[in-house]
Amino acid sequence: MNNSTVNFITAETSTSFTTNFLMLFTNMDISMYSLNVLFGLPINSYIIWLIIKATGSGVALEFFNLNLSISEIGVCLNSLFSVFYYCTRFSHLRILTDFLLGLFITGRALFQCLMCVERYLAVVHPVTFLKYKPLRYRVICCTAGWIIIFGSCLCCMFTADVNFQIYICLYSIQLLLFFLVQLFCLVAVLRALKQTGPGERAREREEENHMKRRAFHLILITTVTMAIIYIPLIISGFSFVLMQKFMAKMFSFGLVCYVLAGFVQPVLYLHRAGKFSCFCCQLNIKLL
Repeated sequence: MNNSTVNFITAETSTSFTTNFLMLFTNMDISMYSLNVLFGLPINSYIIWLIIKATGSGVALEFFNLNLSISEIGVCLNSLFSVFYYCTRFSHLRILTDFLLGLFITGRALFQCLMCVERYLAVVHPVTFLKYKPLRYRVICCTAGWIIIFGSCLCCMFTADVNFQIYICLYSIQLLLFFLVQLFCLVAVLRALKQTGPGERAREREEENHMKRRAFHLILITTVTMAIIYIPLIISGFSFVLMQKFMAKMFSFGLVCYVLAGFVQPVLYLHRAGKFSCFCCQLNIKLL
């Protein structure tokens, strides 16, 4: 990601920024990348271990979350290599960080989008959801997802330094598309919450609405997280493509949001797994 911020500043736009501001922006990059490595790497590794350790249907139900955590580890490695590149200016590290930008841009958005589509099918099209519930269909979706991510990595590696305008245009359109899909899922589930089937008993309706509300809350949190992460990046990207104007503050805000919002899904999973309650119980025992 650091290479992108440098390439954003072309000969026409660089005159409007002072050296002090660029140094501050670089230092902020290092701080965010370091935070992502220190906390993101152990948390996502722990989540992968919990999911793999689970037996039965646990792995199938959390398969998208498993792939998301693997993708997040790739993002953490990108942050680690970016910090090393800042310190050493080693050219091969720059190629590696450009390649891992594909995970940074596509990985998180794609797997969060798949999670939202899964919840959308479970609420709005339950018969279709049950048909494609087995693990093999999730494996097929994730395999296709990783192929797309690999293509995005190659695209980033070959365009980030050569033709940066095409690179920015592609990633802005991609993020906008993922966000619109999640927004559609959110609205569809919200509409389903307001509808009740004919002849439903009160208890059955209450249980069904509870499941729908859980799905809605998950999609809402994911969509809001996506909006906070990607809208600043989309705005800064399209402003650069259309007006050749780099919105440095907007991009900086987007980078901070990207790193911080990356902890939302891990926290949600640990909460569902009951790890926070176990930690609180152990803490209370120690205090007593």
